[in-house]
Amino acid sequence: MSLVLLRVCSGPFLHWSETSQLVINTGTTLMTFLMVFLIQNAQSRDSRVVHLKLNELIRGVRGARNELVDMQELSEDELEKLKAEFKALHEHFAQKLIESPRKNLRAES
Repeated sequence: MSLVLLRVCSGPFLHWSETSQLVINTGTTLMTFLMVFLIQNAQSRDSRVVHLKLNELIRGVRGARNELVDMQELSEDELEKLKAEFKALHEHFAQKLIESPRKNLRAES
């Protein structure tokens, strides 16, 4: 904001020169680059923290597969295999949930 005010105030004295415009454009480009760098750094740190928390939960749950602790290190093929495995598990348990109320209704009749 202060750069914009500085540009507006100094413009008439510098006759709105191309050099002053170049300085402003360079300054805003550098600020944008720095802000993007800071945001990406914060997101990267946040992602690492989430991975560590999930690793701790996996490690602490009885019956959980500890080999999944470092899933982010797996290849794309290995991730696709795991995805297919979890999808099959989901479909299996979803089917059981659908059948379960039907069995209860038959038992009550």
